[in-house]
Amino acid sequence: MIIEPRMRGFICLTSHPKGCEQNVKNQIEYIKSKGPIEGAKKVLVIGASTGFGLASRITSAFGSDAATIGVFFEKPSAEGKTATPGWYNSAAFESEAHKAGLYAKSINGDAFSNEVKREALDLIKADLGQVDLVIYSLASPVRTNPITGVTHRSVLKPIGQTYTNKTVDFHTGKVTEVSIAPANEEDIANTVEVMGGDDWSMWIEALKKENLLADGATTIAYSYIGPELTEAVYRKGTIGRAKDHLEATAFTIADSLKSIGGKAYVSVNKALVTQSSSAIPVVPLYISLLYKVMKEKGIHEGCIEQIQRLFKDRLYSGSEMLTDDKGRIRIDDWEMREDVQEEVAKLWLETTTETLPEIGDLEGYRNDFLNLFGFELEGIDYKAEANELVQVESIK
Repeated sequence: MIIEPRMRGFICLTSHPKGCEQNVKNQIEYIKSKGPIEGAKKVLVIGASTGFGLASRITSAFGSDAATIGVFFEKPSAEGKTATPGWYNSAAFESEAHKAGLYAKSINGDAFSNEVKREALDLIKADLGQVDLVIYSLASPVRTNPITGVTHRSVLKPIGQTYTNKTVDFHTGKVTEVSIAPANEEDIANTVEVMGGDDWSMWIEALKKENLLADGATTIAYSYIGPELTEAVYRKGTIGRAKDHLEATAFTIADSLKSIGGKAYVSVNKALVTQSSSAIPVVPLYISLLYKVMKEKGIHEGCIEQIQRLFKDRLYSGSEMLTDDKGRIRIDDWEMREDVQEEVAKLWLETTTETLPEIGDLEGYRNDFLNLFGFELEGIDYKAEANELVQVESIK
């Protein structure tokens, strides 16, 4: 079938298998070009199919020759209907890993569930024995707590008062004002249940209980802080409360891993175009301005560049881990540079529908968004027939 992007708001309803494959290959080539990383050799990535999770799996495999198990929740293809991009990404990753002689298997299902945890534990036990790195990179709007059976839904809301600021429709380029009503206590609690550290802790407890964590094992989860411009709707909003909980959980996990010499960290990463971030009002406009400034300064990074730098320069540098005063790894350091943020804040005041094409990089934002779904990749003939029926090799 000929596959074209079909949009509904901030979601693309189609994805291109060849484009997704090319996107994965591009990331693999980047990692190979940067040289080897003396990193972990047996890696579990929870949330492995897109964004930072996919980049972590690629970096582990092609930077450190690691065996990887990826857990994700993606929709396979059917005749006449494309899969979700994470499915095609994972199919491409496994294919390339196997060609390189690397172990790679995947589990498709709800990572919050006891059943998927059990499947992952059994696979590690059977094939790897133990893992020495666990990446936690889930981004889901809904979670059913496996203990209580209650389903929780997260919300993107400020806390305390209505938030009003500029935003942009990144499809049309129209800049408007958006107002978001404040969250109530139930909204906050639900968001923490979905996006906080509870499930991360459950994974580590389950692995440790069955002796599946190697001595000195490390686990890392990803977070974001961002600038004053977005803090009302992000870091000081419901998501921020969830991130506070996630970051506090790192200390609890670190304490539980002391007996095996293990470590737990949260890495604060840069603002990037992801399926999750595109849904947050204000953020696409901020990112388009940020991209403009960081590209002009020669310090722009995508997911794969961020994770390669995290692994090479922080996690496995051989030096003492540098963290901030709250124990977090700050790989958002270039984004949060004073000169960068001053320029972004200045441009924000100048931004209108008319000025944005000149002072921002909305085209870069759009391109990155379409890349997530396998579109607008160089070297792909999008007018040609594509086979939508693609399998992930290890998933039967």
